[in-house]
Formats: sequence, structure tokens, C-alpha cells
Amino acid sequence: MTTTPEHQDTYQGLRDIIARLRAPDGCPWDQEQTHTTLRQNLLEECYEALEALDAGDPQSLSEELGDVLLQIVFHCQIAEENGDFTDADMFRHINEKLVRRHSHVFGDVVVKDAREVEANWEETKKKERGEKVSVLDGVAKAMPALGYGQSITFRASQAGFEWHDISGVLDKVREEIGELEAAPTKSEKEREFGDVLLSLVNVARWLDIDAESALRGANNRFYGRFTHIEAGARAQGRSVRDMSMDEKEALWEEAKRAEKH
Repeated sequence: MTTTPEHQDTYQGLRDIIARLRAPDGCPWDQEQTHTTLRQNLLEECYEALEALDAGDPQSLSEELGDVLLQIVFHCQIAEENGDFTDADMFRHINEKLVRRHSHVFGDVVVKDAREVEANWEETKKKERGEKVSVLDGVAKAMPALGYGQSITFRASQAGFEWHDISGVLDKVREEIGELEAAPTKSEKEREFGDVLLSLVNVARWLDIDAESALRGANNRFYGRFTHIEAGARAQGRSVRDMSMDEKEALWEEAKRAEKH
């Protein structure tokens, strides 16, 4: 006889379900999983949560955050089975870190605004890492490239490697574009193209724009505009390839105008 797990509205309820699935008489698929096999699942669930957040859909966000938590609990269960760490170790680590890095709340450090909080946070992290370690260490290299670029340029700026104002940042973009145009080989063009992207990421940082979110937004707008062109072509019994550039441009602009309403 099957039984419904208890406490389905709590963390412990989820923990009990995963433990049951991993048990000898549980689910064969769940029993086979390892930290490595679940890697892609964790990444995909995080992206789906971001998509729900960008869409401004609270119900979907609730569901997707649950899926992210499922992945975390799955890893915790595997770690506990292997004798690596427990839930308590995980919670202790993050709680101690939060208290330590918020010395202006749990200690006697005084800050006047969020910028000073960020500076204090980075200084605390630097002490944790030790003086001989780069300030860039600790940023996960598996991050999406735009997000990684924004994180390391931010850390470099906190260490004093920074332009005096945004005009220098924009000049750097122009300089990198010029070097891209002058690059004689494909490999050099690829290198210079990367430098253009990183310089644009630095512009985003100066404007307090999240480069990854900005590109996702641009991708979504492109998707909406291009599918509008496809729909227009189908309505005429044609394909996009059969349309003139002027016709496609007209539908593109029509889609852009619709975005503003």
C-alpha cells in the first residue's frame, strides 16, 4: 500500500521524500544520480527560475524556486549518504557567513549606504581568502560569460582598478571596436571580439545594468519581433525568405511599436 508523505509544505517534507526516493526500495532513477549527473539539472532549474522572475510571474517563480530547492536537497542527500556533509553543515556555513559579512548589522561597523555595504562585504571576503589570493578568486568560472565578466570587473574596480568616469569606459569600447576592425585573421578577430564584449559589460556595470539580464531581454525582443515577421509572412502565404528586406523591416518596426503598448 502506498502512503502519502507527511509535511508536504515544509523543508523536512521534501527532505523525507528525497530520502525515500534514494532508499533501496525507492526509485531506480533517483538511486543512480550523483553530484555530477545532476549538474545540468541544477543549471537548467536556475535558468528557469530566472525566466519566471523576468516574466514577473509570482506563481511560476514559486514553482521554479521549488525546483531549484529540489536540486539542493538532492545534493544534500547524496552528500549525507557519502559522509561528506549534512544539512546542518550547510546551514551553519551560510548563516555564519551572513553574520560575518553583515558586521554593520551584527557587529559595530557603521555604514552610510548600500555602496559602503558592498565595499565592506568585499573587504570581509578578502580577509577570508587571505592577502595572497587574487580578489578575482571566488567568482565561479562556470558562470555565464557575461555574468562572470561583470563580476570580475566589479571586483577589480573594488581593488582600485577603475576608470575616473564613464567616458573612459566608452572610449575603451570604441578602441576595442577599432582593433576588431583591424584584426587580420579569424583567431585575432575572435580575440578582439571578446574584448569588445567585455568592454561593453564594463559599460553595463557603470550604468548599474545587469549585462546577462539585458542580453536576455534583447533575445526575447528579437524572438518576439522575428516571430511577428514569420506570422506576417504566413498570413500572405509566403515564407520570410520570399519577402523583400523592406517588407521584413516594416513588420519588424510594427512589432517594435506593439511592444510599447
